[in-house]
Amino acid sequence: MISKEPVFLHDSYVDWCGKQQIPVIQDFGIDMMRIKTAPWDLYGMNGAACLLNGRDDFVSIFCFELPPGSKSRPVHHIYEEIIYVMDGYGSTQIETPSGQKHSFEWGRNSLFSVPLNSTYQHFNGSGTKSVRLASVHNMPFIMNLFRNEEFIFSVNHKFIDRLGPNAYFKGEGRMIEIRPGRHQWETNFVSDITNFELKSWAERGKGSSSLRWVLSDSTIGCHTSQIIPGTYKKAHRHTCGTNVFTIDGKGYSMLWYEGKEDEMVRVDWDHGVVVTPPEQMFHQHFNTGDTPSRYLAVQFGTVRYPMLWQKKRKWTSGNDTSVKQGGNQIEYQDQPKRLHKIWLEELAENNISSEMNEIFNE
Repeated sequence: MISKEPVFLHDSYVDWCGKQQIPVIQDFGIDMMRIKTAPWDLYGMNGAACLLNGRDDFVSIFCFELPPGSKSRPVHHIYEEIIYVMDGYGSTQIETPSGQKHSFEWGRNSLFSVPLNSTYQHFNGSGTKSVRLASVHNMPFIMNLFRNEEFIFSVNHKFIDRLGPNAYFKGEGRMIEIRPGRHQWETNFVSDITNFELKSWAERGKGSSSLRWVLSDSTIGCHTSQIIPGTYKKAHRHTCGTNVFTIDGKGYSMLWYEGKEDEMVRVDWDHGVVVTPPEQMFHQHFNTGDTPSRYLAVQFGTVRYPMLWQKKRKWTSGNDTSVKQGGNQIEYQDQPKRLHKIWLEELAENNISSEMNEIFNE
């Protein structure tokens, strides 16, 4: 029998990341467009592991870089992932369980998911410019459960049901309307989340709109929200593990814990910046530019498959209900007073007019 040291409070996923000979970056927020990557033979791309301070036990992020004219190694695995194209353009080839191959082209701000355990390969379509991809995945959960890399990357079971009745590899899809904040677009691939029509969600703030993406029938949920010029969202909180990427626009986010409003953390927006609010930390998003601003939020659990009882409760009640009524949202009139003043000062610096006059009697 092989003697082993006693195991205590071990995180197999974090340990695995540390053995990959790539940068492992841990921070409150990470600029995915500027971090360093290194060759990662496992995937045939350059990469880095991003450990956000507010992450949960289920999902984490890889930053992948495809040099000009390169391609990744063909791989398949039993963890799910959502790919957000931060920069560059190229294509992905997927082999379905029947052996049929599908290829689709993507560019900056595309969003897609490869059906579970299907073999795939990424190709950079430019001979002069690198590609940057963000992979939000549930490998932490899978690695901590099985603790075996070979198993994760070599299981050959074909998950035919994950393709669904329609394989949406060309941007097709279907709208599933439930109610504001829960409307969904089901597909495998969204070519551009900056121009896709979102649905009104006034309960989250003036002019607010949002849409949830159901990608490859995954258990990783994501949604895109928009903030129109001269407005901002209402503050809210939830469980840890929601990774929020800035897509476009000008503005910032403020984060704080209840009772610690004097210890706020500010994150200024820039394309590719991701922040993951820690457990039950209030956060609020402010647009200070003259164009609509969008962000992408990715997390474990969906409105179709909540996975956790906290998520089920969140999406059936409390998500856009005032904290005074037992929910998780702060209404405008109850937010910390100085937040509106700070926002107005920044609007004035940018020569932007407020559209919140009737709410705050400015």
